[in-house]
Amino acid sequence: MNIYVANINFKASDDQLREVFEAYGEVSSARIIMDKMSGRSRGFGFVEMPNDEHAKEAIEKLNGYEMMEKVLSVNEARPKTDDYKSSNNRSGGNGGGNRYNRDGGNGGYNKRY
Repeated sequence: MNIYVANINFKASDDQLREVFEAYGEVSSARIIMDKMSGRSRGFGFVEMPNDEHAKEAIEKLNGYEMMEKVLSVNEARPKTDDYKSSNNRSGGNGGGNRYNRDGGNGGYNKRY
């Protein structure tokens, strides 16, 4: 089972996250997601546990658990869907105008004048 872990302390390591979950069973992988630009932690990660019963117990026991002065939010990870991808589309749009820009917006990246 793939487990989503949020509110991870920015100083935490993959190994520290793994240790917390290993108390409930075998951990296949534990990975904290890093920002591509800065190389710093984004404050969330994923843990994979091969035994679903152990994973469910870990979710139940560790949701609300304090790790390094941060209270973890732990849930079963949901796969990305097409809805997710389309709702996070960053291709501008047709924003409304304001008192400084009366042309109705027509925002978006790569706008040409």
